[in-house]
Amino acid sequence: MAKDKKSRKSLGGDEEDYEARLGSLMPIAKPLAPKKLNKKVLKTVKKASKSKHILRGVKEVVKAVRKGEKGLVILAGDISPIDVISHIPVLCEDNEVPYVYTVSKELLGEASSTKRPTSCVMIVPGGKKKDMDKAEDYKGVYDEIVAEIPQLA
Repeated sequence: MAKDKKSRKSLGGDEEDYEARLGSLMPIAKPLAPKKLNKKVLKTVKKASKSKHILRGVKEVVKAVRKGEKGLVILAGDISPIDVISHIPVLCEDNEVPYVYTVSKELLGEASSTKRPTSCVMIVPGGKKKDMDKAEDYKGVYDEIVAEIPQLA
């Protein structure tokens, strides 16, 4: 239980946690968010989740990207087997949707307000027209993340 509280308290983990999780990454996990950006991404996912501007899981994310929705795709870098999400980066590039890898499916699931580890999520700012005002909570940080992603590749 103490470990659970610690992980909730520091979303994104501390530096040792980040370094320890780097060993279990897939070889295709590029562009990988560095420590600082990883923490920023997870906090943004948490805020977007509270506003209900998030899509969780491979099925929902693929469906949204194929339909042409604009947003940011966050993939977990420690998914096994790789085949589960290996098609998503290609799909994102074809549809000009930015994507980034984070170090852990557990941290991604926790940030997206689920009890289960999550392989991928998509932040869709202003998911519905009437909820545009709720997107203001994280819109600035979201724009910073989207601007930093091309520099990682």
